[in-house]
Amino acid sequence: MVIHTRRGAVLDRSRNGADVFRLAHRLVRVAAPAAPPSPVAVPATRLRVLGGFELRVGQRLLIPPVYAQRLLAFLAVRERPQLRSTAAVSLWLDTTDAKAAANLRTALWKIRQLVDDVVQVNGNYIALGDHVSVDLSELTYQARQLINPGVASLPPTIDGTASPDAFCGDLLPDWDEEWIHFERERLRQMRCHALEALCRRLTHCDRHAEAIDAGQAAVAAEPLRESAHAALIAAHLAEGNLSEARRQLALYRALLADALQLQPSVELQQLVDVACSPDSSIGRASRR
Repeated sequence: MVIHTRRGAVLDRSRNGADVFRLAHRLVRVAAPAAPPSPVAVPATRLRVLGGFELRVGQRLLIPPVYAQRLLAFLAVRERPQLRSTAAVSLWLDTTDAKAAANLRTALWKIRQLVDDVVQVNGNYIALGDHVSVDLSELTYQARQLINPGVASLPPTIDGTASPDAFCGDLLPDWDEEWIHFERERLRQMRCHALEALCRRLTHCDRHAEAIDAGQAAVAAEPLRESAHAALIAAHLAEGNLSEARRQLALYRALLADALQLQPSVELQQLVDVACSPDSSIGRASRR
C-alpha cells in the first residue's frame, strides 16, 4: 500500500506498516503549530514632577532635553489631552505660532527617540500614554478622596498608610514657567485642604498621634491658615490634651498679631473655651 505524506514522501506500508505509521506520526507532530510565546513584561514608566523632574522606565533613568522635559511636565500637570496648538503657545510664549509649532514637533520627535510611547498623538491632541504613572495625579486623587465631605472615615487607598508625607513636595520648584504658577497655587490649596481633612478624619478614627502629625504638617504648610490650626487644636482636645490645645491657640494668636495685626476668630477661641469649661469632659478630667 502506498501513502503520500504532506511533504511529498512516498511510503510503502506493505514493507513495514509500523515504520510507516511511526514516520507519519512524526511528520504530523512537526507540522503542528508552535505554542504562542509568553507575554513579555513591560517596564513601568513613571514621571515625577513633585520636588523636581524625573522620568524612569523600569529602573532606567531617562534625561530628555529641557524642551522635551517642559512638554512632558505640561502634559503631566494638565492631565487631560491637550490641543497641540495650546501646548505650543503655552510652552513657547516668546515666539511666533509657527516657531512654537516647530518647537513642539521637535520635542515630540526627541521624546519618541528616547522612549516611543510616553506621549500619544491623536489628531490635533496630545497626551501622556495611559501606562505612564504621574506622582502629581496620585497625590491629586488621594487629596480629592480626603476632601470629599460625604465620607467621615479614611478612604480605602489611604487607610493604614495615612501619612502627611504623601502630600509633600512642591511642583517643579526650580522651574520658572508662566504656565506653572497657577498650577503651583492650585496644588498648595489642595495640599492644605487635604492635610486638614486627613487630620480631622484621623481624629474621628481615634488615631490621635497620626492626627496631630497631619495637623502639624498642615500648619507648617501654611502657618497663617486658621483652619489648619483649628484642625490641630481639635486633635489635641480629642486626645484630652487641653494644655496643648491652649498652647497652640496662643502660638497662633502671637503669629497672627505679628504678621497681620489680627486676632483668631471667635469660633476658634470658643473651641478652646468650651473645652476648658468645668462642664466639659476634658475640663473635668484636667481638674482631677
